[in-house]
Amino acid sequence: MLSDLNFRVIAETLPDFWTGFLSTLSLSLAGFAGALAVGIIACAMSIQHSRLIRAPAVAYIDLIRATPLLAQLYFLYFGLPVIGLGMPELVVGVIALSVNSGAYVAEIIRSGIIAIPAGQMEASASSGMTYWQQMRLVILPQALRPMVSPLIGQAIVLVKDSSLLSLISVLELTRTGQTLAVQRFMPVEGLTITALGYLIIYFGLKLAASVWNRVYHPMPSH
Repeated sequence: MLSDLNFRVIAETLPDFWTGFLSTLSLSLAGFAGALAVGIIACAMSIQHSRLIRAPAVAYIDLIRATPLLAQLYFLYFGLPVIGLGMPELVVGVIALSVNSGAYVAEIIRSGIIAIPAGQMEASASSGMTYWQQMRLVILPQALRPMVSPLIGQAIVLVKDSSLLSLISVLELTRTGQTLAVQRFMPVEGLTITALGYLIIYFGLKLAASVWNRVYHPMPSH
């Protein structure tokens, strides 16, 4: 199969793929940063005792997890202009990634927090700490370590999901491959380079997860 690829065309279009690769990285970083912000807020609300605070966060998490990203993306892309909130495709794409991934990030953070023994909260409360001091100084530092690997896994999912932004004409890696397929009638070459780009990002994130696990979960010495 490799012998059938037109490497001359691939070489000519590598600058375009590099631009698409960097765009995918930028979109993914911005989307994941937004997802962390949304996830932290949604998690903080979902673990409150007040139903008025907890209910909106739970509804958001359930709604996002029950519907596909494509439907959410189209809702934002076509729905926001109807109410006078038209925005550039890049902005809509980042918002869609942030809102979608934020629901999963919220659950990852919540799982890390509730895994901490209740006695930790009770001990910190008895020392005079406020609720937010308990979370910031006692609970979150302990919950962070087991959360990192699932968060990296969610980042990998977000990178792959960013390919859907090509459907609203955002110029990223998948869109670059589609352009080569349409303009030069070379879908195999376009999809092959696109897949290689995603593989590079995937193995980079996988390596980061492996390094984290080795540093904070070292193998016991014999």
